[in-house]
Amino acid sequence: MARKKKPLPILENVTITDCAAEGKCIARVNDMVVFVPFVVPGDVVDLQVRKKKHSYCEAEVIRFISKSEVRSEPLCPHFGFCGGCKWQILPYEEQLRMKHRQVFDQLTRIGKVALPEFRPILGSAHTVAYRNKMEFACSNKRWLTPTEIASGVTYDQMNAIGLHITSAFDKVFPIDDCKLMDPLHNEIRNAIRDYAYETGMTFFDLRQQHGLLRDVMIRNSNTGEWMVLVQFHFETPDDKSTAESLLSHIAERFPQITSLLYVDNQKCNDTFGDLEVVVFRGNDHIFETMEELRFKVGPKSFYQTNTDQAFILYKVARDFAALTGKELVYDLYTGTGTIANFVARHAQHVIGIEYVPEAIEDAKVNSRLNGIDNTTFFAGDMKDILTDEFITKHGRPDVIITDPPRAGMHPDVVATILRTHPHRIVYVSCNPATQARDLALLDCDYQVAAVQPVDMFPHTPHVENVVQLVERSPKILSELL
Repeated sequence: MARKKKPLPILENVTITDCAAEGKCIARVNDMVVFVPFVVPGDVVDLQVRKKKHSYCEAEVIRFISKSEVRSEPLCPHFGFCGGCKWQILPYEEQLRMKHRQVFDQLTRIGKVALPEFRPILGSAHTVAYRNKMEFACSNKRWLTPTEIASGVTYDQMNAIGLHITSAFDKVFPIDDCKLMDPLHNEIRNAIRDYAYETGMTFFDLRQQHGLLRDVMIRNSNTGEWMVLVQFHFETPDDKSTAESLLSHIAERFPQITSLLYVDNQKCNDTFGDLEVVVFRGNDHIFETMEELRFKVGPKSFYQTNTDQAFILYKVARDFAALTGKELVYDLYTGTGTIANFVARHAQHVIGIEYVPEAIEDAKVNSRLNGIDNTTFFAGDMKDILTDEFITKHGRPDVIITDPPRAGMHPDVVATILRTHPHRIVYVSCNPATQARDLALLDCDYQVAAVQPVDMFPHTPHVENVVQLVERSPKILSELL
């Protein structure tokens, strides 16, 4: 006979004391650390424990006794259910303070390397409508809130377009009004949803792997262009014409869309980097501008999602590179060559390396488009491309700029950098924790000379950080400090 699980406790009159990782806050109850979402320091609450471990537990609020003086009103009607902007109940200045401390804590606790005084975090000029890209899942399983479930509410329409729920991967929380992009993206997404409802289009079932409409990606740019890519899952001979009817409807209603694309995705996940993208109407790209440069951005291209703040980020990286016009620069994880082209006119030559072949083709186009002839780009897995043989053939870099994904750099890449021994390394990171791990590996030959946090993602706990590393040479170090 199965043993009954012991009911998890309710914790009463608990004061939230601090912010923690992933947008949660913490409290301490009888030496137990409690992680709580959707609260701020200073809130006094009753909590229901949902998960209990030996040294910590996770809980959620069941009653507010009093609310903190630092609490802000949420700007989004979906706050508390959609997990995308968990810090919107913190004033922006407080968000910046927490992010600056997050970078400091992770670099000191994980990296354990000598650090200079951190520069003040650079906040974003725009805290709403700052993103240039959003993706929304389409599902036949609408996620219901606890209040909806308790009330026994039923919906005639259980299909939804929105964001996946962390605890229920196959369910989607419906999003009507997201504040992170220009309001036109809400109109486009809701128009796709309404047309699908009206015509009886099937929505994707992630478990059963059937249903026609499965994902919507929307991008816009500071040149006024809009890209919409819809992922379908064709199952019958009629599905393609049904999909094209939807696309025609959207194209006619929104002439602002300059790139309307679709993908037939038969995979178990929504990634389409290895799939053919079909141009239904317009171009296969949009353009972004930065400084005097223009950048072609395709549907598979990585481009920083906060365009204005990306300019600030890249200026920091360029300053940290301290280029004189004589350097060979390696730009690792170059994406569409944004950083490579941004620094090219200050260097002798720039070599960019990126995993996605389509992004590398865009990087080459971006160089030609801007009249830049001192760049060379290579496509492939970083640990396979950046080898001793590659460096022997193409030259030892004076400066390496690296902007890896959240997982950080592969150990083989770090080892190659150490053998290559450039004078300076500029490490741009979207995850200070993995950056700190890599800094510890580089510490044998390099010293951190400057640290600059940059907030790219207001209302979220995410933060970018740029670190300048210099050779452990007293002469070079004294010149830069």
